[in-house]
Amino acid sequence: MNTLRYPFSVAALASALLAQHVTLEPLTVVSDPLQNSELDAPEAVEVYTAEQIEKAHVQNLYDFLDQQTSVFSMPAYGNPIAQKIDLHGYGLENGYQNIVVTVDGRRLNNVDMVPQLLSSIAPSDIERLEIVKGSGIVTAGDGANAGAINIVTKSGSGSSLSFYGGPYNTYDGAFRLGYGDDSMRLSASGETWHTAGTRHVDAAQNRDEQKLANGTFTLAVTPTDALELRLGAMLSRTDATYGGPMTEAEYHANPAQPGSGYGYGPAPVRQKYDSDAYTAGLTYDLTPHWSFNLDASIEKKKSNYLTYGSVYTYDYQSLKGTVDYQRDGFSMHLGGSFFDGERDSGATAYAIANETTKKNTAAFALAQYRFGAHTVKAGYRYETVGYDYSDANNSLDDSHTLSGIEAGYSYRIDAARSLFVSYAHAYQAPDLDRFFNKDFSGHVTFNGFIDPMTSDTVTVGYTALTAANRLKVSAYYAALKNEIYYYSDPAYIASKNTNIDRSHKWGIDLYDRWQVNEKLALSLNYTYVQAVIDEEKENGEDYGGNDLPGVSPHTVKAALTLTPTETTTFILSHTYRSETYALNDFSNDASQKQEAYNSTDVSFTYARKTYELFARVSNLFNRPNALWVQDDAVYPVNFTTTAYAGAKLKF
Repeated sequence: MNTLRYPFSVAALASALLAQHVTLEPLTVVSDPLQNSELDAPEAVEVYTAEQIEKAHVQNLYDFLDQQTSVFSMPAYGNPIAQKIDLHGYGLENGYQNIVVTVDGRRLNNVDMVPQLLSSIAPSDIERLEIVKGSGIVTAGDGANAGAINIVTKSGSGSSLSFYGGPYNTYDGAFRLGYGDDSMRLSASGETWHTAGTRHVDAAQNRDEQKLANGTFTLAVTPTDALELRLGAMLSRTDATYGGPMTEAEYHANPAQPGSGYGYGPAPVRQKYDSDAYTAGLTYDLTPHWSFNLDASIEKKKSNYLTYGSVYTYDYQSLKGTVDYQRDGFSMHLGGSFFDGERDSGATAYAIANETTKKNTAAFALAQYRFGAHTVKAGYRYETVGYDYSDANNSLDDSHTLSGIEAGYSYRIDAARSLFVSYAHAYQAPDLDRFFNKDFSGHVTFNGFIDPMTSDTVTVGYTALTAANRLKVSAYYAALKNEIYYYSDPAYIASKNTNIDRSHKWGIDLYDRWQVNEKLALSLNYTYVQAVIDEEKENGEDYGGNDLPGVSPHTVKAALTLTPTETTTFILSHTYRSETYALNDFSNDASQKQEAYNSTDVSFTYARKTYELFARVSNLFNRPNALWVQDDAVYPVNFTTTAYAGAKLKF
């Protein structure tokens, strides 16, 4: 049976930490249709296993990305359930639109400016988390400029029940049931999470309360050795209340207060966001070397901003078919995909009802040849993107034809070391919200269709995997045309969605994990990035030579893992991001900057064969943190110490 979709077993990280002589084996990138290992991959990759994710004991996937990987996240204008993510210097404002996120091959990216809902995925459901940096456009498609995050969920046997609780009326309960044999794999999971919130959002002292509930179901049947049939469902319900902005003085005085909200008083927002996704697929092994895959999905979503009486409904339909060939070091991945995304917007006090659609149709080919110590990869993607907009007064349409290219080469120096170089030409078609603006009175007007963005990225890297050390270093340079952004006019008159004519980014990624001995391990994830605007003039302002706001040059994530006995593990970690310009400060001259981010976290685990006890303290030293949009528009995040403790039962 074809194994492209499901990962093979790997040695548990906990066992490796306890071994007297640790042997670190290269992991296979299971979401890669070419099935490369870390040492052979002709691009920069990060691989995180279920054991690593579970050992971190994070509340949600955003926490793991922010604390353990080269990706970082930040609540979107105060909303911790739908956070923005960034990679390779595309910025806190729009970075998430330059990363394609998939779950078992299904895209989580939206047709508008709503970030990928990563809180809909319980960390306990993840088998693998794989990050492809500066590559992935051929298979991931529209938006993979910075790269792709591919999530593979658990399937088959293994059941568990977990719960935890902490201050601020925070609690979480989750379960997973799994069964597997030679002919069937069946699993179901569920999670409910709640927190009363750490910040007051209005004069009545109400807090930023958040709730979510997730549920999943998967079934895979193999009626014959050559055929696998799959069904799946992923359901999510979120309810988030979050506060408006505050002045810098208010933030430094007390980040838990409601704030004055641009001088107009507290402005709490409440949003309910529901998502129901259903998938079906099959894999058929035509011959020992040829296989066929077909996957389809339907997703229904509803976003209800109760504060504004604004309701959006979404209807997504997608279909993807691929043919794979593998023999004697040669691999080929051919396919096509179709996506139809529709958003219906109800009438509000500021806009009339309208319907907007975005359709993507693509064909792609990816091939690779491995001979001796050499691996060569090349691929091409052809994609058309069409838009339609209609309301009571207008009927408009637009379309683009886009091409993506990948090429890569890796050289295995020896059994433990390798070098690689990769090139990618990627693109991002505008999302639906880019065609609209709000005027001074708040009324929504049609902005006009804007140009797609393109990027050319070159990455070089080195990987060394010894018995006690895992080291990855890569450097990249990206040249961009028509980078999409929102021009915020200080006079609130000429603000609009538009393009940066030319810009570039370059940086260095460093990851090292050193197993000092059988009881102590140290890890470091460091990124350095420069994001520069080369050419852009807007409303009489020249941004040429300025830094892209919202991009921290330095990010450090360090951890110490101590395993004093076979059953206990302590992890001490720290996350740091250097200061940068506020999101709207394209002129680089605002009086206030995005302050540096600091958080120290500690966790404890006592694990036995059938149960596990754990505790975690976040932001141990009570360091205040926040997101700066502009002068005196500050959104506090992770500004106080929080803690929780819980247990997990394994069956």
